[in-house]
Amino acid sequence: MPVPWFLLSLALGRSPVVLSLERLVGPQDATHCSPGLSCHLWDSDILCLPGDIMPAPGPVLAPTHLQTELVLRCHKETDCDLCVRVAVHLAVHGHWEEPEDEEKFGGAADPGVEEPRNASLQAQVVLSFQAYPTARCVLLEVQVPAALVQFGQSVGSVVYDCFEAALGSEVRIWSYTQPRYEKELNLTQQLPALPWLNVSADGDNVHLVLNVSEEQHFGLSLYWNQVQGPPKPRWHKNLTGPQIITLNHTDLVPCLCIQVWPLEPDSVRTNICPFREDPRAHRNLWRAARLRLLTLQSWLLDAPCSLPAEAALCWRAPGGDPCQPLVPPLSWENVTVDKVLEFPLLKGHPNLCVQVNSWEKLQLQECLWADSLGPLKDDVLLLETRGPQDNRSLCALEPSGCTSLPSKASTRAARLGEYLLQDLQSGQCLQLWDDDLGALWACPMDKYIHKRWALVWLACLLFAAALSLILLLKKDHAKEWLRLLKQDVRSGAAARSRAALLLYSADDSGFERLVGALASALCQLPLRVAVDLWSRRELSAQGPVAWFHAQRRQTLQEGGVVVLLFSPGAVALCSEWLQDGVSAPGAHGPHDAFRASLSCVLPDFLQGRAPGSYVGACFDRLLHPDAVPALFRTVPVFTLPSQLPDFLGALQQPRAARSGRLQERAEQVSRALQPALDSYFHPPGTPAPGRGVGPGARDGT
Repeated sequence: MPVPWFLLSLALGRSPVVLSLERLVGPQDATHCSPGLSCHLWDSDILCLPGDIMPAPGPVLAPTHLQTELVLRCHKETDCDLCVRVAVHLAVHGHWEEPEDEEKFGGAADPGVEEPRNASLQAQVVLSFQAYPTARCVLLEVQVPAALVQFGQSVGSVVYDCFEAALGSEVRIWSYTQPRYEKELNLTQQLPALPWLNVSADGDNVHLVLNVSEEQHFGLSLYWNQVQGPPKPRWHKNLTGPQIITLNHTDLVPCLCIQVWPLEPDSVRTNICPFREDPRAHRNLWRAARLRLLTLQSWLLDAPCSLPAEAALCWRAPGGDPCQPLVPPLSWENVTVDKVLEFPLLKGHPNLCVQVNSWEKLQLQECLWADSLGPLKDDVLLLETRGPQDNRSLCALEPSGCTSLPSKASTRAARLGEYLLQDLQSGQCLQLWDDDLGALWACPMDKYIHKRWALVWLACLLFAAALSLILLLKKDHAKEWLRLLKQDVRSGAAARSRAALLLYSADDSGFERLVGALASALCQLPLRVAVDLWSRRELSAQGPVAWFHAQRRQTLQEGGVVVLLFSPGAVALCSEWLQDGVSAPGAHGPHDAFRASLSCVLPDFLQGRAPGSYVGACFDRLLHPDAVPALFRTVPVFTLPSQLPDFLGALQQPRAARSGRLQERAEQVSRALQPALDSYFHPPGTPAPGRGVGPGARDGT
């Protein structure tokens, strides 16, 4: 549908991409060539099928460069369509084959062989044009006279008028010969947008502003623009202008595009992709990306948009050590979204993981085989390097590096190096990868650990026998020893009670005292409570991030629970993290572990690992549970002290029975907590110093 001239002038007049603007009269497509060349345009479009690259039989014409400019095809004086004019520059590639007789005997060749060298060259050049949702392919026949055939030299260009495109759309153009002798050329050009379609930001939200008249009916569609494959529709509506469409920042990805068109027959559609450089969109893209194992060797990367990425295997040992990339001997491989990839593995192993990097930054890491092969094993990875004349060397991968075997180093692999080499020779190690340059072997370490434990148990039995003999000789002290032993057993049972890590935001000193009272009250139960108030020296030495990471890992490994104690300050920090992905510096003390904990807590909630390991809580009259961000309400959130029985029940071991003592324990904690609550919440009408600010702050009622 032709666009009124005044709208085109508004859009094109301020656009720096318009190199020249020329008016063409009439709807017909046309082509013209450089002087000396002859060209012809086929009457109808063809199928866009490039085919495989074929060897050239001799000198051929090949596209070497694409050049575009915008022109206007006007049907009337005031109604014009925007077109993209494409110029294809051509050159002669390849050589004539020398006659065998001339090469062999040095004599003159048959005069008939010289005839092809004096003939003109012909080529069929394909131009492929794609601008969502349309695509076209046209065929240009070009002929070059023999006088212009010079190998490796440009012979001129052929110009096609013209591909129609909508304002604001992204145009992709390819050119290749048919048959295809070389890789196709490609070019992408962004056309200027209409001035009445604007994108603006307002805090967390993004507004699509369409300044069209009230009687204008139009369609609006959101889609994911894919480099490979068709676009994926996301949202579509028919509207009446003017309109303001609000998008949440969590929905933004770099390939999210907008298409707008009038609801009229044959209307031109305007496309814009405004979020390509938006940092929030790139963060959302990696949050949505997932690695998925298909078979033993094949896997793929699921993501809404195409992205530049590389993948490599790494080896992760138990104990929380970083995953060590296996580069070399393996190398980084380019990753294509939604395309099946393969690693040259002979066997899978739960300690093998996949790392995905983008711009030399680690973005994803998944141990894909652990889901099917079980948890991490205490195996050691041997790297075999093969050289010339069947020379080979072995080293064991450890956190400190690759230890050569045999070795006199003090590492675990070096001490067991002789046994590992014996296991490798006897076939007890699992071969994971094999190549001309080397191999990877996983050797189990369990049997060596069992041998050490057998010696420990033997020593314990000898010690128990000696102790029994001493007790028989000293019967008078037996009762006293049994009494002490009973106390030790009770202390051991208390030490084996469930661990609880208490996280909170240090809103003010009064709130810290209230948290300390709650932690002390919980310690009277069979709970081992960890809170930063009691570890200030350790927290200062290690730093909040390292301290929290170690406490969280230990708590979850022991089957404990992490308690998120929400306050107005904590809710504000969570909202800030959910918006920006990082926590801006605030007016919090250097010992506040809550901000440091969000970088590890949020992935557990986003990936669905929080239920069963996390519990939320807040104090009555200070914060309503509905003020807690929705992401954290996927786990139970209790108000204290009104829901103390349920809260204490959630802190018990998963297999613990719901005994009648639960209510008694709740009353015990409530009595211990009440003085701190009375001190913190002042009577009505009395101003409370140091109150928190933010949504849900207490109002003294």
